[in-house]
Amino acid sequence: MKRIPLGKSGILVPSVAVGCRRICDVEEKQAEALLDTALELGCNFFDHADIYGQGACESRFAQAIHMSPSVREKIILQSKCGIGPGRMYDSSKEHILSSVDGILGRLQTEYLDVLLLHRPDALVEPEEVAEAFDILYRSGKVRFFGVSNHRSSQIRLLQKYVKQPLVADQLQFSIVNSSMVQIGMEANMGTDGAVDRDGGVLDFCRENEITIQTWSPFQYGYRSGVFLGNPKFRELDDAIGELAQKYGTTDTAVAAAWILRHPAKMQLVAGTTKPSRLKEICQAADLMLTREEWYRLYLAAGHMLP
Repeated sequence: MKRIPLGKSGILVPSVAVGCRRICDVEEKQAEALLDTALELGCNFFDHADIYGQGACESRFAQAIHMSPSVREKIILQSKCGIGPGRMYDSSKEHILSSVDGILGRLQTEYLDVLLLHRPDALVEPEEVAEAFDILYRSGKVRFFGVSNHRSSQIRLLQKYVKQPLVADQLQFSIVNSSMVQIGMEANMGTDGAVDRDGGVLDFCRENEITIQTWSPFQYGYRSGVFLGNPKFRELDDAIGELAQKYGTTDTAVAAAWILRHPAKMQLVAGTTKPSRLKEICQAADLMLTREEWYRLYLAAGHMLP
């Protein structure tokens, strides 16, 4: 498995991470098979959030991987917090600290490798976030910190107060859902793709050595469904299929390779619960699309080049 730097953390992580959002939806034996396959493939980075299954996913993960000191040494654990009870976000110092204690208990570990703030909080007080991160860092409960679904300006505001470098921003991204690429390609245009929805977060993260982690890499909208095999995207499907045949791989691997081809060195978060599909996704780490092929898929997805 190809490995990439995780921001300014100084550590290398696999280019494909295992997202555990749905791990509590399967039986423990299937969860065990998924995690065993992940480790065999070199995918030892596991992404969680305390909101996933209201904590049940973290508990199921710890059971399925048979957490122990020897197992813990082999894996990289990331979790997210900041979505409070009910319909609200909460990045207060108290909530962050209590959330991490709960996460550690459910994962049966003494520390997280990475903690992300799950969503931007309109009532965020960055001084409180900084205090919480300091406490967690000094206590050894969290090694590195980052964010999820944040604009560049929101990251700048946090980084003004937070002492530790923010090493990752987890963002939705796929061939079809690629507005953070479109705004650069359609700069100075009056097109829909030129609308800046994220504050130029792609260039910002590259400039500041923040790793972009891509969630829903096979979706075409916010929980709208997948584009692979979808008649809405027949031209894209045909183009992906031709490349899959050329490289002797699968459509899933080609779609994932499109993301990993970007020079930003993104980390793809694979949310599958099927070992066979995880194997397909991981093939993308060894598949280097040409420039022509990358742009062909971009255009086939319905985007434009001025």
